Amino acid sequence: MCRKTYARQPFPVVVFAMSQASREDSTQNSVASVSARTAVRQRAAWCGTLTHVEMWNGVPLRPLAGGYSGETFLVGDEAAEQVVLRIYQRQPERAEVDAALLRLLNGVLPVPTVLETRPPLGDQPAVVVTSRLPGTRLDLVLPASTPERRVVIGRQLGRILARLSGIPMPGFGMFAGADLRLTTDDMPAGGLAGFAQSYRDHGRLAAWHEDDWRRLQALVDDAETLLDGDGGAASNRRVLVHSDFNPKNILVDSGSGEVTALLDWEFAHAGSPYADLGNLTRFERQPDFVEAVVSTFVEQAPVLAEEPLVLGRAADLWALVELAGGVPSNAVRELATTLLLAQARAGDLHAWPWETPRVDP
Repeated sequence: MCRKTYARQPFPVVVFAMSQASREDSTQNSVASVSARTAVRQRAAWCGTLTHVEMWNGVPLRPLAGGYSGETFLVGDEAAEQVVLRIYQRQPERAEVDAALLRLLNGVLPVPTVLETRPPLGDQPAVVVTSRLPGTRLDLVLPASTPERRVVIGRQLGRILARLSGIPMPGFGMFAGADLRLTTDDMPAGGLAGFAQSYRDHGRLAAWHEDDWRRLQALVDDAETLLDGDGGAASNRRVLVHSDFNPKNILVDSGSGEVTALLDWEFAHAGSPYADLGNLTRFERQPDFVEAVVSTFVEQAPVLAEEPLVLGRAADLWALVELAGGVPSNAVRELATTLLLAQARAGDLHAWPWETPRVDP
C-alpha cells in the first residue's frame, strides 16, 4: 500500500469475528484522575473483543500488542508503507474525538498523523487510520535500561507531562464530538468517596474485610483533601489529561532513549495536571526514573502545587479503585488490588508492597 494513494482507495469490507470467550476489556488502560474510563464504559455497552480482522484494502492486518482492546491493527508488510488502523467497534463516537485530539497535538507532542477517518456505516464500525511511528514500547525498554538511560527517558517524559499540563481547559469533563466540547454526562457523582462506595456496593470491593474498607475510606478522604488543595490556581487548574500515560502507550528509541510516540488517547479528558504523573509512576518506582520525571515536570510545567507526586498518587486512586473493584479479574486488576490494599492498610499513598521497584502488568 502506498500512503500517497491511500485516500483514493475504496471503502473496504472489514471482516471481523467476535469472541464471547474472551471478555477482557481495556482495563490495562486505566484512568489516573476522575474515572474517565468508567464514563466511557457507561456510554457504551460491551459488545465483545475484536479478535480477527482479515483485510484492509486487500492488505493483511496484524493485531498490535500492548492492551486488551483488540481494536488496533498494523496494516502492510513493508515498514515504510505501514499504517495503523484503529477500529471503534465498542465506542464508535470516540473515533472523531481521538482524531481531533491527534490533529490538535500534531507538532506539539509525538503523536501519529491522522491519515483518514471514517464514520460507522451500516454494520461497518468507525475507523481511524494513522501513521506508524517508530520505536519500542517503554515497558519493554525500561527493564534492561541502565540508570543513565532511565534518567534520559524520565526527563523526556517529564517534559511531555509539562507540555500536557500547559494545555489549559475551561473546566473538567470528557470530550465529545470533533469540536472537543466538554461534557460531564454520565460522569460518576459523589466524588472519590461515592465512587469507591459504588464498588463496595456492587463490585469486588464488597469482598474486602470491613477493617480494610474503613482504612480505604480514610485514605480516600485524605486524597480528596489533598486534591481540593487551598483553592488556588495550582489546585483548580484543568488541563489536557492523556489518562492512560503508562509505559505500554509510550514508544522510545531503544538506543538513544528518545521518546518517539505517545499513543492511545481514548481516555483523554480535561482534568487534573497531576493525573498522568500518578498513572506513569503507579507501577514504575525506580528512584532515579521517578526523580528525573518529577524534577523535570516541576521545572517546566506551569503553576504546580508542592509535592506533585503526592497529588499524582491521590489522583491515581480513582483508577486503582476502579481496577480493584471492577470485573472481570485479570493481571492488571490483581496488581492494582494488591497496591490499593497496601496503601489502605498503611494509610500511605506511597506504600509499595513489592520487593522490586517495578512490576509489569
